[in-house]
Amino acid sequence: MKIAIGLHHDAITDWPTTVAFAQEAERVGVDSLWTAEAWSHDAATPIAYLMAHTERLRFGAGIFQVGTRSPALIAMTAMSLDQMSGGRFMLGLGTSGPQVIEGWHGLPFKKPLKHTRETVEVVRRVMNGETVAYEGEFYHLPLDADHGGTGEGKALRSGAPPTPNLPIYVASLGPANLRLTGEIADGWLGGSFIPEYADLFLDEIRAGAKAAGRDFKDIDIGVGGTVAFTDDPEKAAEAMKPGLAFSLGAMGSKQHNFYNAAYSRQGWADEAKEVQRLWLSGQRDEARKRVPTELVLQTGLIGDREAVKARLRVYRNAGVTTFRAGAQGDLRTKLDTLAQLGEVMRELEAEPIGTPARAK
Repeated sequence: MKIAIGLHHDAITDWPTTVAFAQEAERVGVDSLWTAEAWSHDAATPIAYLMAHTERLRFGAGIFQVGTRSPALIAMTAMSLDQMSGGRFMLGLGTSGPQVIEGWHGLPFKKPLKHTRETVEVVRRVMNGETVAYEGEFYHLPLDADHGGTGEGKALRSGAPPTPNLPIYVASLGPANLRLTGEIADGWLGGSFIPEYADLFLDEIRAGAKAAGRDFKDIDIGVGGTVAFTDDPEKAAEAMKPGLAFSLGAMGSKQHNFYNAAYSRQGWADEAKEVQRLWLSGQRDEARKRVPTELVLQTGLIGDREAVKARLRVYRNAGVTTFRAGAQGDLRTKLDTLAQLGEVMRELEAEPIGTPARAK
């Protein structure tokens, strides 16, 4: 397993410390850093800034929201970041949800799977250096009149050098979107993930890969959670409940909360719906209190060193190839956590991969 880290979707107000975080993470062996995009910062600009201050650390857009940029612009941005960094960029795409797409961007949220497929198809053509003519439901890139088209637009080819090996990751949670991920993506950006229920997610990705004639082993499985080395895991879990309550209650609408639905499929339906009900009714403190401690503990690495290793082993045995570590605290605490996690990860490398744990 590789270790990845991320920048939170909230506002970043201390950029020198953010640079130091990236540089020190690179030093202790972190593989990649991913930038979130919600309603604070865009995902691309921080990557460009941090790339200029690092040498080996890879960067991923986690995620560019489908529909907020044209596929051509997505490809242009990805190719620029990849080329200026010497091949250190990974393109993460996802549909987000109606709360952001409609509430922030003012765009309709419809047919997300179709929208994602068309976006990836056009982006790959651009990155492959093809002349792009495409006729889809969302995107129409016609040939010029001399080649059978009817409009004034002319099919173009990128003037930048091709980047055919630039990996594309898809963030997905629902079964159909997971199958699409297996069909078209180089990696999966997963969330709301409990490793004992890994097959609920990975079986769908496998099915998509098989249908497309692909090898599942070629797909990077990236999931994660909060990491905290502590002798009091229940106390640490209490501090993490507000974040999980926000995901269950606020990330989406009553009709479309993909995070809530994912936890519901993993055996926490009653609790997830109750937290959402309380949140949407304005009882947010009560919603935070209703988050089960056990649910928090199942979705991260929380405990002493041996407990963290045991939990990380479950993720590895379940098929996770990149663990996206959410370290808490100030800069020094975060870096100490990542250094310890790296040591634990190296200890696991010497162990054979065992049978995945199964939910009862």
